[in-house]
Amino acid sequence: MQRAALIMFVAMSLIPAGDSAGKLLSSSLGVAPVFVAWSRFVLGALMVLPFIAPSAFGLLRDWRVWLRALVLACGISSIQTALQTADIATVFAAFFIGPIFSYVLAVLFLREPVTPLRSLLIVVGFAGVLLVVRPGMGGDPGVIWAAIAGLCYGTFLTMSRWLSGIGTPIALTFTQLLLSAFFLLPLGLMNLPDATLPIAALTLTSAFCSMMGNLLLLYAYRIANATRLAPLVYFQLIAAVGFGWSIFGDLPDAYTWAGLAIILASGIASTRLR
Repeated sequence: MQRAALIMFVAMSLIPAGDSAGKLLSSSLGVAPVFVAWSRFVLGALMVLPFIAPSAFGLLRDWRVWLRALVLACGISSIQTALQTADIATVFAAFFIGPIFSYVLAVLFLREPVTPLRSLLIVVGFAGVLLVVRPGMGGDPGVIWAAIAGLCYGTFLTMSRWLSGIGTPIALTFTQLLLSAFFLLPLGLMNLPDATLPIAALTLTSAFCSMMGNLLLLYAYRIANATRLAPLVYFQLIAAVGFGWSIFGDLPDAYTWAGLAIILASGIASTRLR
């Protein structure tokens, strides 16, 4: 479990790094959020392509792979829309309805084992999220989009566990990127931005960080149950606040630090459960 926790920590740092690049694209350079999402999938698929075996294309015959990619496309498009107007820490806090949703789905549909203590830890982690997100939850369209993205992400997390045995992590990563790019192709082409060096650099950064983060996520789900990994996804919020502070000047206050401490404590405690 300790190895899975380390992999999750790196993955949960890379994903908000990619979203920070996406926020710079949409909020500062005027790039459409749907293009940010589509380009991330296209470039990620191209990055992974040289490393996959031909058998990876056989996964496309499974309808569940298509459904998972559609859920991911909706989730990434929603969070990019949220990031265009809302600050990254608030967006990710609302987004963290996802792990709770994933936890419930894994128990109900995957029949994964659950204990009262593990359930308590994920609730405690979510209480830490509430400390971070306490203002700005009422009526902000960006936060609403972030919550929609969180529901999609929770579904995606559970489906990742459901499909973890049908192919290698890199093959599953490639199919989710390829199919998500296919679903968003019309909207992406309709919103092509100007070809400038800053836009190109940030687009590549967004795609690379997202692809690596999700690839590592799949490796983690091959070696641990979704119910055990769900609290560790809260590490993503810590990274989001860090990027928001260093890039966008959003300095966390005392309540935010308290919330982050609760989230971290619940995540570490979950790794110690046997």
